Amino acid sequence: MDHIDTGIAPSTGPVSDAIRDGRLYWTVVVAEDPKTGEIEKGPIEVQTRRALLNLEQSMRAAGGTLANIVQVQVFLVDRADGPGMNKVYGEFFKAPYPVRATVVVKELMAEGLRIEILAQAVIDPA
Repeated sequence: MDHIDTGIAPSTGPVSDAIRDGRLYWTVVVAEDPKTGEIEKGPIEVQTRRALLNLEQSMRAAGGTLANIVQVQVFLVDRADGPGMNKVYGEFFKAPYPVRATVVVKELMAEGLRIEILAQAVIDPA
């Protein structure tokens, strides 16, 4: 397995944000400024857009695009954020959509963070 440098500010915890093993790629993104790591403030639409822009950046770093994603797990802190998240998600993904699970959790690790996205992709070799 190889760590992929996505150009996004790394997590402060003992985790990898992006791993590739052959054609398989796993990545996790949140609504943070990719340079500073500061959490994007604002409603779920703003945070979802920032997280999905980070996901696009992560996919490019691995040699893929959002079209390579086969599975997405979305973690929200408020069930009421579902419609706003779906609206923005639909701007980034087109049919056939990746398999997706959306889970409401009590809270996420960073203060003010409303969304976290875990994605798995299959990317053809370069």
